[in-house]
Amino acid sequence: MNFTKFPRRGYLQGETPIEPMKNLSKALGGKVNLYVKRDDLLPGASGGNKTRKLDFCIADAIEKGADTIITCGAIQSNHCRLTASWAAKEGLECHLVLEERVKGSYKEDGSGNNFLFELLGVKTKRVVEGGSNMMAEMEKTAAELKAAGKKPYIVPGGASNAIGALGYAACAEEMMNQLNTMGLTIDHVVVPSGSAGTHAGMVVGMVGTNAGIPVHGIDVSKPAADQEPGVYKLAEETAELLGVKGGIERDAVKCYGEYVGPGYSLPSDAMVEAVKLFAAEEAILLDPVYTGKVAAGLIDLVRKGAFAEGSNVLFLHTGGSPALYAYLDTFR
Repeated sequence: MNFTKFPRRGYLQGETPIEPMKNLSKALGGKVNLYVKRDDLLPGASGGNKTRKLDFCIADAIEKGADTIITCGAIQSNHCRLTASWAAKEGLECHLVLEERVKGSYKEDGSGNNFLFELLGVKTKRVVEGGSNMMAEMEKTAAELKAAGKKPYIVPGGASNAIGALGYAACAEEMMNQLNTMGLTIDHVVVPSGSAGTHAGMVVGMVGTNAGIPVHGIDVSKPAADQEPGVYKLAEETAELLGVKGGIERDAVKCYGEYVGPGYSLPSDAMVEAVKLFAAEEAILLDPVYTGKVAAGLIDLVRKGAFAEGSNVLFLHTGGSPALYAYLDTFR
Protein backbone atom coordinates (compact mmCIF):
# COMPACT_ATOMS: atom_id res chain seq x y z
CA MET A 1 0.00 0.00 0.00
CA ASN A 2 1.30 3.44 -0.92
CA PHE A 3 0.48 6.21 1.56
CA THR A 4 2.98 8.73 0.18
CA LYS A 5 0.42 10.30 -2.15
CA PHE A 6 -1.57 11.57 0.83
CA PRO A 7 -0.43 14.50 3.01
CA ARG A 8 0.36 13.66 6.65
CA ARG A 9 1.46 15.76 9.61
CA GLY A 10 3.82 13.23 11.18
CA TYR A 11 2.01 12.95 14.53
CA LEU A 12 3.14 9.37 15.15
CA GLN A 13 6.44 8.77 16.90
CA GLY A 14 7.23 5.23 15.87
CA GLU A 15 5.24 2.04 16.41
CA THR A 16 2.92 1.52 19.36
CA PRO A 17 3.86 -1.59 21.36
CA ILE A 18 2.34 -5.04 21.01
CA GLU A 19 2.35 -6.67 24.45
CA PRO A 20 1.30 -10.09 25.75
CA MET A 21 -1.45 -10.09 28.38
CA LYS A 22 -0.34 -13.20 30.23
CA ASN A 23 -2.12 -12.44 33.51
CA LEU A 24 -5.45 -11.76 31.83
CA SER A 25 -5.07 -14.84 29.62
CA LYS A 26 -4.53 -16.96 32.74
CA ALA A 27 -7.45 -15.33 34.56
CA LEU A 28 -9.72 -16.27 31.65
CA GLY A 29 -8.71 -19.93 31.73
CA GLY A 30 -5.44 -19.94 29.81
CA LYS A 31 -6.88 -21.51 26.65
CA VAL A 32 -6.35 -18.41 24.50
CA ASN A 33 -3.26 -16.20 24.36
CA LEU A 34 -4.21 -12.53 24.53
CA TYR A 35 -2.13 -9.64 23.21
CA VAL A 36 -2.76 -5.90 23.09
CA LYS A 37 -1.68 -3.21 20.65
CA ARG A 38 -1.26 -0.08 22.74
CA ASP A 39 -2.73 2.71 20.63
CA ASP A 40 -3.71 4.29 23.94
CA LEU A 41 -0.03 5.32 24.02
CA LEU A 42 -0.19 7.35 20.81
CA PRO A 43 0.85 11.03 21.03
CA GLY A 44 -1.73 13.73 21.67
CA ALA A 45 -3.31 14.81 24.94
CA SER A 46 -3.86 11.50 26.81
CA GLY A 47 -3.42 9.42 23.65
CA GLY A 48 -5.80 7.32 21.61
CA ASN A 49 -6.61 6.06 18.13
CA LYS A 50 -7.88 9.31 16.62
CA THR A 51 -4.29 10.59 16.33
CA ARG A 52 -3.71 8.13 13.46
CA LYS A 53 -6.76 9.46 11.61
CA LEU A 54 -6.07 13.12 12.34
CA ASP A 55 -2.55 12.72 11.00
CA PHE A 56 -4.24 12.55 7.57
CA CYS A 57 -7.32 14.72 8.16
CA ILE A 58 -5.56 17.75 9.59
CA ALA A 59 -2.89 17.52 6.89
CA ASP A 60 -5.72 17.70 4.34
CA ALA A 61 -7.18 20.71 6.17
CA ILE A 62 -3.87 22.58 6.18
CA GLU A 63 -3.22 21.75 2.53
CA LYS A 64 -6.60 23.31 1.73
CA GLY A 65 -5.73 26.52 3.61
CA ALA A 66 -7.91 26.05 6.68
CA ASP A 67 -7.29 28.08 9.82
CA THR A 68 -10.13 26.55 11.84
CA ILE A 69 -11.22 22.99 12.58
CA ILE A 70 -14.81 21.98 13.32
CA THR A 71 -15.71 18.52 14.53
CA CYS A 72 -18.37 16.71 16.52
CA GLY A 73 -18.84 13.90 18.97
CA ALA A 74 -20.62 12.82 22.13
CA ILE A 75 -20.19 14.86 25.28
CA GLN A 76 -17.22 12.75 26.45
CA SER A 77 -15.75 12.39 22.96
CA ASN A 78 -12.17 11.15 22.77
CA HIS A 79 -12.15 12.26 19.15
CA CYS A 80 -13.03 15.82 20.15
CA ARG A 81 -10.26 15.78 22.77
CA LEU A 82 -7.64 14.70 20.27
CA THR A 83 -8.90 17.04 17.56
CA ALA A 84 -8.60 19.90 20.05
CA SER A 85 -5.14 18.64 21.00
CA TRP A 86 -3.74 18.64 17.47
CA ALA A 87 -5.52 21.87 16.57
CA ALA A 88 -3.74 23.50 19.52
CA LYS A 89 -0.37 22.15 18.36
CA GLU A 90 -1.01 23.43 14.84
CA GLY A 91 -2.22 26.87 15.93
CA LEU A 92 -5.70 26.24 14.50
CA GLU A 93 -8.96 27.30 16.13
CA CYS A 94 -11.15 24.39 17.24
CA HIS A 95 -14.94 24.47 17.48
CA LEU A 96 -16.96 21.51 18.77
CA VAL A 97 -20.54 20.39 18.29
CA LEU A 98 -21.39 17.95 21.08
CA GLU A 99 -24.31 15.53 20.84
CA GLU A 100 -26.15 14.85 24.10
CA ARG A 101 -26.99 11.25 23.22
CA VAL A 102 -28.28 10.60 26.75
CA LYS A 103 -30.75 13.36 27.65
CA GLY A 104 -29.62 15.42 30.63
CA SER A 105 -26.10 13.96 30.71
CA TYR A 106 -24.20 17.10 29.66
CA LYS A 107 -22.70 19.07 32.54
CA GLU A 108 -21.03 22.39 31.83
CA ASP A 109 -18.55 21.74 34.65
CA GLY A 110 -18.20 18.02 33.87
CA SER A 111 -14.99 16.07 34.37
CA GLY A 112 -13.19 13.73 31.96
CA ASN A 113 -12.80 14.85 28.37
CA ASN A 114 -15.26 17.69 28.85
CA PHE A 115 -12.82 19.32 31.26
CA LEU A 116 -9.93 18.71 28.88
CA PHE A 117 -11.73 20.58 26.08
CA GLU A 118 -11.32 23.71 28.22
CA LEU A 119 -7.63 23.11 28.96
CA LEU A 120 -6.94 22.55 25.26
CA GLY A 121 -8.39 25.93 24.34
CA VAL A 122 -11.51 24.94 22.41
CA LYS A 123 -13.07 28.18 21.14
CA THR A 124 -16.72 27.14 21.26
CA LYS A 125 -18.75 24.13 22.39
CA ARG A 126 -22.32 23.86 21.18
CA VAL A 127 -24.49 21.08 22.62
CA VAL A 128 -27.29 19.63 20.47
CA GLU A 129 -29.95 17.02 21.12
CA GLY A 130 -29.27 13.33 20.60
CA GLY A 131 -30.20 12.22 17.11
CA SER A 132 -29.41 15.59 15.53
CA ASN A 133 -28.00 15.73 12.01
CA MET A 134 -24.42 16.33 13.09
CA MET A 135 -23.05 17.20 9.65
CA ALA A 136 -25.79 19.80 9.24
CA GLU A 137 -24.99 21.21 12.68
CA MET A 138 -21.28 21.45 11.82
CA GLU A 139 -22.10 23.12 8.52
CA LYS A 140 -24.15 25.67 10.47
CA THR A 141 -21.08 26.44 12.58
CA ALA A 142 -18.94 26.59 9.42
CA ALA A 143 -21.29 29.12 7.82
CA GLU A 144 -21.06 31.36 10.89
CA LEU A 145 -17.28 31.15 10.91
CA LYS A 146 -17.02 31.87 7.18
CA ALA A 147 -19.17 34.96 7.69
CA ALA A 148 -16.64 36.04 10.33
CA GLY A 149 -13.77 35.66 7.84
CA LYS A 150 -12.52 32.25 8.94
CA LYS A 151 -11.53 29.31 6.72
CA PRO A 152 -13.09 26.32 8.47
CA TYR A 153 -12.54 22.65 7.70
CA ILE A 154 -15.00 20.02 8.92
CA VAL A 155 -13.59 16.78 10.31
CA PRO A 156 -16.46 14.26 10.54
CA GLY A 157 -17.26 12.51 13.81
CA GLY A 158 -14.46 10.14 14.75
CA ALA A 159 -12.48 11.41 11.74
CA SER A 160 -14.27 8.50 10.12
CA ASN A 161 -14.20 9.22 6.43
CA ALA A 162 -11.95 7.58 3.85
CA ILE A 163 -9.14 10.07 4.54
CA GLY A 164 -9.21 9.35 8.27
CA ALA A 165 -9.56 5.59 7.81
CA LEU A 166 -6.22 5.63 5.97
CA GLY A 167 -4.70 5.93 9.45
CA TYR A 168 -5.87 2.44 10.35
CA ALA A 169 -4.98 0.91 7.02
CA ALA A 170 -1.48 2.18 7.82
CA CYS A 171 -1.79 0.81 11.36
CA ALA A 172 -2.53 -2.66 9.96
CA GLU A 173 0.66 -2.46 7.90
CA GLU A 174 2.60 -1.29 10.97
CA MET A 175 1.16 -4.16 12.98
CA MET A 176 2.10 -6.76 10.37
CA ASN A 177 5.67 -5.43 10.22
CA GLN A 178 5.88 -5.78 14.01
CA LEU A 179 4.45 -9.31 14.00
CA ASN A 180 6.87 -10.37 11.27
CA THR A 181 9.80 -8.96 13.25
CA MET A 182 8.58 -10.61 16.47
CA GLY A 183 7.87 -13.92 14.71
CA LEU A 184 4.41 -13.78 16.27
CA THR A 185 1.36 -15.28 14.56
CA ILE A 186 -1.95 -13.60 15.35
CA ASP A 187 -5.13 -15.51 14.54
CA HIS A 188 -7.74 -12.85 15.32
CA VAL A 189 -7.85 -9.07 15.82
CA VAL A 190 -10.57 -7.48 17.99
CA VAL A 191 -11.32 -3.78 17.44
CA PRO A 192 -13.93 -1.20 18.49
CA SER A 193 -16.66 -0.45 15.97
CA GLY A 194 -18.29 2.94 16.51
CA SER A 195 -17.99 5.70 13.93
CA ALA A 196 -16.40 2.93 11.79
CA GLY A 197 -13.11 4.52 10.69
CA THR A 198 -10.87 2.35 12.85
CA HIS A 199 -12.71 -0.86 12.01
CA ALA A 200 -12.96 -0.10 8.26
CA GLY A 201 -9.34 1.02 8.02
CA MET A 202 -8.10 -2.11 9.78
CA VAL A 203 -10.12 -4.33 7.43
CA VAL A 204 -8.66 -2.53 4.39
CA GLY A 205 -5.15 -2.84 5.83
CA MET A 206 -5.55 -6.56 6.46
CA VAL A 207 -6.64 -7.03 2.84
CA GLY A 208 -3.97 -4.68 1.48
CA THR A 209 -1.18 -6.55 3.27
CA ASN A 210 -2.59 -10.00 2.40
CA ALA A 211 -2.50 -10.75 6.13
CA GLY A 212 -5.47 -13.11 6.13
CA ILE A 213 -6.30 -12.23 9.75
CA PRO A 214 -10.03 -11.86 10.52
CA VAL A 215 -11.05 -8.57 12.16
CA HIS A 216 -13.83 -8.71 14.77
CA GLY A 217 -15.60 -5.42 15.47
CA ILE A 218 -17.32 -5.00 18.83
CA ASP A 219 -20.13 -2.47 18.47
CA VAL A 220 -20.44 0.30 21.04
CA SER A 221 -23.64 1.96 19.84
CA LYS A 222 -25.66 -0.10 17.34
CA PRO A 223 -26.87 -3.63 16.64
CA ALA A 224 -24.65 -5.54 14.21
CA ALA A 225 -27.28 -5.43 11.45
CA ASP A 226 -27.17 -1.63 11.53
CA GLN A 227 -23.40 -1.30 12.01
CA GLU A 228 -21.99 -3.67 9.41
CA PRO A 229 -23.31 -1.90 6.27
CA GLY A 230 -21.71 1.41 7.35
CA VAL A 231 -18.38 -0.23 8.11
CA TYR A 232 -18.41 -2.05 4.78
CA LYS A 233 -19.29 1.10 2.82
CA LEU A 234 -16.44 3.03 4.43
CA ALA A 235 -14.05 0.11 3.88
CA GLU A 236 -14.92 0.11 0.19
CA GLU A 237 -14.39 3.88 -0.07
CA THR A 238 -11.05 3.63 1.74
CA ALA A 239 -9.88 0.73 -0.43
CA GLU A 240 -10.77 2.69 -3.55
CA LEU A 241 -8.93 5.79 -2.29
CA LEU A 242 -5.87 3.71 -1.46
CA GLY A 243 -5.99 1.65 -4.65
CA VAL A 244 -6.31 -1.74 -2.95
CA LYS A 245 -6.80 -4.19 -5.80
CA GLY A 246 -9.89 -6.36 -5.75
CA GLY A 247 -11.72 -4.24 -3.20
CA ILE A 248 -13.21 -5.63 0.01
CA GLU A 249 -15.31 -8.78 0.32
CA ARG A 250 -18.51 -8.31 2.29
CA ASP A 251 -17.69 -11.12 4.71
CA ALA A 252 -14.48 -9.31 5.74
CA VAL A 253 -16.66 -7.06 7.92
CA LYS A 254 -17.89 -8.80 11.08
CA CYS A 255 -19.62 -6.99 13.96
CA TYR A 256 -20.93 -8.09 17.35
CA GLY A 257 -23.79 -5.94 18.62
CA GLU A 258 -24.63 -7.74 21.86
CA TYR A 259 -22.16 -5.84 24.06
CA VAL A 260 -23.64 -2.34 23.69
CA GLY A 261 -25.56 -2.90 26.93
CA PRO A 262 -28.34 -0.38 27.78
CA GLY A 263 -27.06 2.00 25.07
CA TYR A 264 -24.18 4.13 23.88
CA SER A 265 -22.10 5.43 26.81
CA LEU A 266 -24.44 3.79 29.35
CA PRO A 267 -22.61 1.49 31.77
CA SER A 268 -23.09 -2.27 31.76
CA ASP A 269 -22.02 -4.83 34.35
CA ALA A 270 -19.83 -6.56 31.74
CA MET A 271 -18.06 -3.29 30.96
CA VAL A 272 -17.37 -2.63 34.64
CA GLU A 273 -15.95 -6.14 35.05
CA ALA A 274 -13.74 -5.70 31.97
CA VAL A 275 -12.34 -2.35 33.11
CA LYS A 276 -11.55 -3.77 36.54
CA LEU A 277 -9.99 -6.95 35.11
CA PHE A 278 -7.70 -5.09 32.71
CA ALA A 279 -6.59 -2.74 35.50
CA ALA A 280 -6.04 -5.44 38.14
CA GLU A 281 -4.41 -8.04 35.87
CA GLU A 282 -2.48 -5.93 33.35
CA ALA A 283 -2.33 -2.38 34.79
CA ILE A 284 -4.08 -1.17 31.62
CA LEU A 285 -6.78 1.51 31.86
CA LEU A 286 -9.81 1.24 29.61
CA ASP A 287 -12.69 3.68 29.16
CA PRO A 288 -16.38 3.10 29.92
CA VAL A 289 -17.72 4.09 26.48
CA TYR A 290 -15.51 2.29 23.95
CA THR A 291 -12.67 0.07 25.08
CA GLY A 292 -14.47 -1.14 28.21
CA LYS A 293 -17.33 -2.51 26.14
CA VAL A 294 -14.99 -3.88 23.49
CA ALA A 295 -13.01 -5.66 26.20
CA ALA A 296 -16.27 -7.01 27.63
CA GLY A 297 -16.96 -8.49 24.20
CA LEU A 298 -13.47 -9.95 23.97
CA ILE A 299 -13.77 -11.53 27.42
CA ASP A 300 -17.16 -13.04 26.64
CA LEU A 301 -15.98 -14.44 23.30
CA VAL A 302 -13.00 -16.08 25.04
CA ARG A 303 -15.25 -17.55 27.74
CA LYS A 304 -17.70 -18.89 25.16
CA GLY A 305 -14.93 -20.61 23.21
CA ALA A 306 -15.39 -18.46 20.11
CA PHE A 307 -11.62 -18.68 19.50
CA ALA A 308 -9.99 -22.08 19.11
CA GLU A 309 -7.84 -23.29 21.97
CA GLY A 310 -4.27 -22.05 21.56
CA SER A 311 -5.33 -19.07 19.42
CA ASN A 312 -3.41 -15.81 19.61
CA VAL A 313 -5.89 -12.92 19.83
CA LEU A 314 -4.87 -9.27 19.55
CA PHE A 315 -6.96 -6.54 21.21
CA LEU A 316 -6.60 -3.07 19.68
CA HIS A 317 -6.61 -0.63 22.60
CA THR A 318 -7.83 2.67 21.19
CA GLY A 319 -7.45 4.70 24.40
CA GLY A 320 -10.02 6.92 26.07
CA SER A 321 -9.13 6.58 29.76
CA PRO A 322 -9.85 10.28 30.60
CA ALA A 323 -13.55 9.43 30.34
CA LEU A 324 -13.16 7.15 33.37
CA TYR A 325 -13.12 10.18 35.64
CA ALA A 326 -16.60 11.18 34.53
CA TYR A 327 -17.91 7.75 35.61
CA LEU A 328 -16.61 7.48 39.18
CA ASP A 329 -20.00 6.56 40.60
CA THR A 330 -20.14 3.56 38.23
CA PHE A 331 -17.00 2.01 39.68
CA ARG A 332 -17.30 2.90 43.35
